[in-house]
Amino acid sequence: MTELVEDVAASETATRWWRDAVIYQVYVRSFADGNGDGVGDLLGVRSRLRYLAELGVDAIWLTPFFTSPMADFGYDVADYRDVDPIFGSLADAKALLDDAHRHGLKVIVDVVPNHTSDRHAWFQEALAAGPGSPERERYIFREGRGPRGELPPNDWESIFGGAAWTRVPDGQWYLHLFAPEQPDLNWEHPEVHAEFADIFRFWLDLGVDGFRVDVAHGMVKADGLPDVGHSDQVRLIGADIVPFFDQDGVHEIHRSWRRILDSYEGERIGVAEAWAPSPQRLANYVRPDELHQAFNFHFLTTPWDAAAFREVIGVSLETVTLVGAPSTWVLSNHDVKRHVTRYGGGEIGLRRARAATLLMLALPGSAYLYQGEELGLPEVLDLPEEYLQDPQRLRDPDSGRDGCRVPMPWTATDEPPFGFAPPGIYESWLPVPPAWRGLSVEAQLRDSASTLSLYRSALRIRQEHPALGDGAISWLDSPAGTLAFTRDGGFACLINMTAEWVEVERPLGAAGPLLASADPVISGDRVRLAPDSTTWWTLENV
Repeated sequence: MTELVEDVAASETATRWWRDAVIYQVYVRSFADGNGDGVGDLLGVRSRLRYLAELGVDAIWLTPFFTSPMADFGYDVADYRDVDPIFGSLADAKALLDDAHRHGLKVIVDVVPNHTSDRHAWFQEALAAGPGSPERERYIFREGRGPRGELPPNDWESIFGGAAWTRVPDGQWYLHLFAPEQPDLNWEHPEVHAEFADIFRFWLDLGVDGFRVDVAHGMVKADGLPDVGHSDQVRLIGADIVPFFDQDGVHEIHRSWRRILDSYEGERIGVAEAWAPSPQRLANYVRPDELHQAFNFHFLTTPWDAAAFREVIGVSLETVTLVGAPSTWVLSNHDVKRHVTRYGGGEIGLRRARAATLLMLALPGSAYLYQGEELGLPEVLDLPEEYLQDPQRLRDPDSGRDGCRVPMPWTATDEPPFGFAPPGIYESWLPVPPAWRGLSVEAQLRDSASTLSLYRSALRIRQEHPALGDGAISWLDSPAGTLAFTRDGGFACLINMTAEWVEVERPLGAAGPLLASADPVISGDRVRLAPDSTTWWTLENV
C-alpha cells in the first residue's frame, strides 16, 4: 500500500509541470524564417527546437499564428482553427507539436477571446445583417449619442489611442478596445461561449499543452457600458479608471475553460495575460477552479531597486499562496522594451539584466523568458521609419513595440540577418542591426562568459538542484541595496542592486564554490558582492 501511495504522489508531481516550469516565449514572426520570405514561421520554429531543448526550458509559448490580416500582427484573428499562410499550414502546426514533444517540450498557444479581426466571418455577417440582427448580437454594437447618433455611445478610449468606437455606414457604432480592425466580442451571448469552448477543444485535440489567454481581464464590460468619468462600477488600473477591465464576470468564463482543460490528460494549462490593480486582484485569476498561472506584470514593471523588488516578490508570493497557485516571474515580452534597455542599456543594463535573470530563476514558481533575452539583446531604438508598423504607435510614437520584435541572430555570418533566414536571404521583416553579429547564438556558444552560457548554466542548475523550483523562500538580513534569501534544500541567493561593491555576511552554512554568478565575487569570511550582481550558493549542514 505504501508503494502505491508513493507512486500516485510521484505521478501527481510529474503532471504538475507548470508549477515551476521555465517557459520560453517564441514571437513567431521573429524567431526563425524557414521558407526565405523574411518572416518567421512554424517551419523555422521546428528547425530550432533542439536549441530550445538544449537551452534547458520546459515549454514554449507561441504567439498567434492563426489566419489573420495582420493589423495587429496576428492578435486580430480571422479564423481560429487554421494557420495563416505566412506561418505555414495546419499540417505544419501538427508537425511542430509532435517534434516539440519528442524534444521533451510542452507547447502553449495564444488564444484571443476579447476580440476578433474585422475580417472574421462573424463580423462580416454582422455588417451585412444590419441593426437589430442576431448576427450583430455576437459583437457590441450600439446606437450613438447626439441628435443624429453622430457621437460615440460612451467616452471609452482605445488602448491604441482615439475613441474605442467606430461608426458603420448604417449609423451604428461597434466597440473595439484596441484597433478598429479588432471588434470586441459580446461575451453575454451564448454563441460566443460555445465557439471558444469548441476552439479550445480543437487545439487540445491536436495536442497543445495549454493556452495563453490574451486580455484575459477584458471580455466582460460593466453593465450598461457607463462612461469612464461617470461610473461607480470601475476598476483602478495604474492611473486609468476603466469599466471594461478586470470585471468580476470574467471569472466564470475562466472557470468554464478550466473544466475543459481538466477533461484532458496531461495537465493542460491556462495562462492569463491579466492586468489587475493589485496582486490580490490578480490572484483571483488563479484560484483552484480558474486558470493555472497569471503573468506577474507587477514584477516586470519593478524598477531596479532592492526594496522595490523585495516588496513585489513578497506580496506576489503571499497572494498566490492564499489560492494555492504558483507565482510567475517575467522580465520581458513582445509588448515591452527589453529589460537590458529598461535597466539602463549598454554595459550597465546588461549587467543588471544578467543579475535579474539569476534572481528570477532562484524564485519559487514559474519563469517566462522572451526570445533573445538569453543573448542579452537590447531594444532596437533606431529602426528606420519605413519599417515601423506597430498600431500602438498611434497612441504614442515612443511606445511602439517594433524594437523588441527584431529577429533573432543565429549565426556569426558577415551580413544580417545572421541566420534568421536561409542562406542567401538578406532581408527580414524588421532589419537586424549589424552589431548583433557578436550577440548571435553561434558567437555566444563559443564564449563561456557569454550571456547565453550564463542562461544555459543557470537553467541546468535550476533543473538539477533540489532547492529550486516550486516552494518558498526565507529572507535574510542584508545591507541596504541588497537582497538575500535561502531556499529549503540548501541554496542561498545574494543580490547587490547598488553601483558599489558591498560586503555582506556569508550565508550560514555556505560552502563554495559558487553555483553561479552574474559577475565575479571575492569571498572569505565575508562576501564582497560586485555592483549589480547576483550569486547563487550551496548551503551545507542546513
